[in-house]
Amino acid sequence: MNLTGKTVLIIGLGRTGESVARCVLAHGGHIRIADSHADAVAGAHTQFDGQPVEIRSDDADGLLCGVHLVIPSPGVPATHPLLREAVRRRIAVQSEIELAYRLLTCPVVAVTGTNGKSTTTALLGEMIQQSGQETFIGGNLGTPLIDAVETSHAVAVAEISSFQLEWVEQFRPEIGVFLNLSEDHLDRHGSFEQYGQTKQRLFAQQRRSDWVVMNRDDASVQALCHVLPGRRFSFGWTPVTGDKSEAAWVEAETLVLRHADREMRYAINDIQLRGRHNIANVMAAVSAATLWGVPPAIIQTVLASFTGLPHRLELVAEKNGVAYINDSKGTNIDAVVQSLNSFSEPVILLAGGVEKGGDYRPLRKVVQTKVKKLILFGQAQHSLCTALGQDTETLLVDALDEAVQAAHRRARAGDIVLLSPACASFDQFRNYAHRGEAFRSYVEAL
Repeated sequence: MNLTGKTVLIIGLGRTGESVARCVLAHGGHIRIADSHADAVAGAHTQFDGQPVEIRSDDADGLLCGVHLVIPSPGVPATHPLLREAVRRRIAVQSEIELAYRLLTCPVVAVTGTNGKSTTTALLGEMIQQSGQETFIGGNLGTPLIDAVETSHAVAVAEISSFQLEWVEQFRPEIGVFLNLSEDHLDRHGSFEQYGQTKQRLFAQQRRSDWVVMNRDDASVQALCHVLPGRRFSFGWTPVTGDKSEAAWVEAETLVLRHADREMRYAINDIQLRGRHNIANVMAAVSAATLWGVPPAIIQTVLASFTGLPHRLELVAEKNGVAYINDSKGTNIDAVVQSLNSFSEPVILLAGGVEKGGDYRPLRKVVQTKVKKLILFGQAQHSLCTALGQDTETLLVDALDEAVQAAHRRARAGDIVLLSPACASFDQFRNYAHRGEAFRSYVEAL
């Protein structure tokens, strides 16, 4: 893709916007920035090593005049007036991953789904890296995919969110992983059906030689994958019959994988990831790594050493026999269900934040059976209380620090204090990681 002399409008100058701007400038393009945060715009002149940056805060006519391409940051919805006007004027709109894909010289392996994307991406990336291939690991995980452009990486392994898929056209992973699908981001996508169709776009441009690694136990994933062009490799909990089946499953404490008329077995009894849902993530990562050609010995070694990622069922501390677990990444209902089902001990659950449009009632059964006390904070506390307050002893507080203090006073040896919020973090924190670090600091101060 030739950007020389072209003017690119970047909407939102966050981490992704900065990376896009640097890439466009490096490829001879001009950038124009639109950002509602005055401090971000004010500092833009000093962020790009003295290269010319056009900053405009006028209306759509001024912002779009002379623009060849619009790149919105992932947090900017398709309903944004600038995007609507760009579409009306037939100005090209691309997501950051679409631009990255068009400029990359290495193949892409991509992971999507509602939950488990970061863990699966990191695990898969580590397997490929340990096999001797220089591997970019990022995307929605932290480092934008566009940062892999003009590097020496042999392959890019990227976590891909539904937000990033709203403006893709040619984006094509040689291996795409579809982990699961449950209600999330309905405030953005409007319906579960639209959310699923957006996820499906990850695979739409694949060729018959490409692979779709999909969760055969998830009916929604099954339905969306049925019409995809790529070859399907499934993972799930029950064995698949037939010698020609391309699939992975679990027998006792062994992961069994059948590919190319060969059966491979991996011990999973000593992996350090907690919870049934993480075994599903392991199945997905091992499946994709196998399809990429990673040797079984490397896969087994990485499985034994991988410790997981921060803010995902992360043990923060143990105090007086009480374990404090940071699961700040648990921002939707299904993620919280999975996290709670990872524990046999009594749980004091800390939940709350900004609602994302889901129905909290599917949490009721697991709250009734797993949660000895529910402590709610943030904007969503009253909605959560209405849905779940009758199912266990419930306390409402204003903020997370108060929730930690309240849990500390009520916890007894053998209990789990679990931050798994079921909500976004933006009422009181910059993001889920900021919330997780705050939780850590509050616990350490007890």
